[in-house]
Amino acid sequence: MAYNVLIVDDSRAMRLVIKKTILASGIDVDEFYEAENGIEALTTLKNHRLDIILTDFNMPRMDGMELLQELKKDDRLKTIPVIVTSVEGSRRRVDAFMAQGAAAYIKKPFTPEEARDKLNYVLGVNSHGETKTAASGESLDF
Repeated sequence: MAYNVLIVDDSRAMRLVIKKTILASGIDVDEFYEAENGIEALTTLKNHRLDIILTDFNMPRMDGMELLQELKKDDRLKTIPVIVTSVEGSRRRVDAFMAQGAAAYIKKPFTPEEARDKLNYVLGVNSHGETKTAASGESLDF
């Protein structure tokens, strides 16, 4: 299954690095979308179906925490898994994001293998690229 991925980071160069890292990871991506901050991300989310969001902590106008809080207010958006990406790795900040509902955290810079493992974990994909199934045999719906 190919995924639609939203990368939210105020650095255009970092968005490109993240995109290239995900492509090198072997994750099947249908479309990449980009936003410079949470406000742009919310606009993108209104216009496109997204499967996963990777967002930075610190951005102008609307940071990653504010974006996560806005997503949780919308029944359609609150189920989209969010991976927080940052060079900042303080346990307190990471714990705060996880308490707000982030699915995972990955410290920048990260390798293609780290990206693959984290994305597969969050998307419910096993090591063979198959969607993990519930005990009933039904596919998990993310």
